[in-house]
Formats: sequence, C-alpha cells, structure tokens
Amino acid sequence: MRIHELFQASEPAFSFEFFPPAGERGREDLLATIAELKPLRPGFVSVTYGAGGSTQDRTVELVSHIKNRMGLEAMAHLTCAGSSRAELRAVLDRLESEGIEDVIALRGDPPAGTTDFVPHPNGPAHASDLVAMIVEERRPFCVAVACYPEVHKEAASPRTDLKFLALKLAAGASFAITQLFFDNRFYFDFVQRATKAGIHAPIVAGIMPITNVTQIVRFTKMCGASIPEKLWAQLEVHREDSDAVARIGIEHASRQCSELLAAGVPGIHFYTLNRSRSTCDILTNIRTNAGSGGESSST
Repeated sequence: MRIHELFQASEPAFSFEFFPPAGERGREDLLATIAELKPLRPGFVSVTYGAGGSTQDRTVELVSHIKNRMGLEAMAHLTCAGSSRAELRAVLDRLESEGIEDVIALRGDPPAGTTDFVPHPNGPAHASDLVAMIVEERRPFCVAVACYPEVHKEAASPRTDLKFLALKLAAGASFAITQLFFDNRFYFDFVQRATKAGIHAPIVAGIMPITNVTQIVRFTKMCGASIPEKLWAQLEVHREDSDAVARIGIEHASRQCSELLAAGVPGIHFYTLNRSRSTCDILTNIRTNAGSGGESSST
C-alpha cells in the first residue's frame, strides 16, 4: 500500500519509527517491540537509515521483514549522505524487489564531528534532488519528506525553510513528517504558514515520548527543537528517577496528541526509540479520552 492513501480516510493515521539495532540480540528485541505494538494497528512503520548508508543492509532487511513477515506497512528511510546516485539506485532496486512501496527521502546529517554537509560528488545534494530522482525514474514509490516546525537549523529563515519543503513536494513527494516538537503551537503555526504559502500536502506530526532527560537534551540540541519551560521544570526535578521521567513524558505526549487530534491532524508519527511502553500508554490514553480535548500542551 502507498502510504499517502491513508490520509484520504477520515480517521488520522498513527505510525511508529524504529532504527536498525546492532547485533542479533538487538534485532530480536526490536522485533519483540514491534510485535507488542502491532495490536495498536499502526497505519505504517518506518525504519531509519544510518549516516552515509551505515545501516543500509539492515534497513532494507528490516522493512522487508516487517512488511512481508509481520504484515505491517513499512517505509524505508533513504538519505543522500555519502551515497552516489548509482548506490541509491541499487538500494531502491532492492526495496522494489522486496515489495516495499514507500520511502522517506532525506538529505541526511553531516558526518559526526563536522558541521557542514558535503554531498557525494556523484550524488544528490538535497532531499528535493533525491525525490526528483525517484520520481523521474518512474519508481513505484510513494515518497515522504521531512519538515521542521521550529525551522531547520541550517535554514536562513522560516520563509526559506518553507521554500525547501515546497521544493520537495513540487519534486513529487506526497506528504511530510515533522521533526519532533514538544509545544503544539509550533506545529499549528507551521501548518498555517505552509497553507498560506500554497502547501496543501498532509503534514504528519512527529512526537517523541520522553524517557530519559540526558537523551532528550541531546536530541533537541541536535535538531534544534525546544522544551517548554513547564515541562523542563518537571523533568529537572525528577531527572534521576527514570519511572517518573517516563510518566511525565507519557502525560505530556498524551496531552499533545489529544490536542493535535482535536485540531484535525492527518497523522501522528511516534519516534519510539525502539521501545513500546510509552507509545502503548500514550495511544491507550488518547483513544480512551478521544473527543475530550484535555489540557493544552502549548505552554
């Protein structure tokens, strides 16, 4: 199934993101996590792709296993970083041969220890170039792209950032998934600005349940997201209590999701970090409280 078809339905689509773990034990643990999440009926799941193609084989193997053996729609991440067009075509060939119909096209991050992205001399320089390559070759893929409610760290301005999203969609992408955010006002403002700019593709909200304070600080620093003061104050008090941090993360994400759903978001994509507990609890909460609104997560 091509994922963009999900957004033609009246109900929002829930989806989960995983990363390829190292080692056979890690793989077994991840498959157990996915099995635990499967009863939640996700519209699709995605599997990330390491910088420079470092997890390329594991990404392809995992999306194939998830779709063909576990019966869940699976989307593969694909990045420009470190790859020539020929190498990217080879990955696409493998995905196509495995019956995968969906990819998310990304530029990728600069290598660790550097600040500037340098494209492969024979590869695409931007996500929009990768989207165009896939579409121009008449590949049978639905292509998703990323977007940034709090503005990409390298964008000169919010307007410039929206221009890049428009380029990716004009190249042939069908929908966008946001970077993680913890204040819904960023999402609502972003969608409003995108609509005014003539962007009408579905914009799926990316939500990361907080489970570890040190980890979330690292993630937000990497991607340029912010943590609301009220939420940060709660996390600071309990930062050494993993159960309390997880509870705070579940409660905040549940409020976020309820507010997003009430506003008509087309979908919510959970960055699971290969764990099931928080995502299970959040989905249970929002389905139990569907239609009740709940406390705003905008402060």
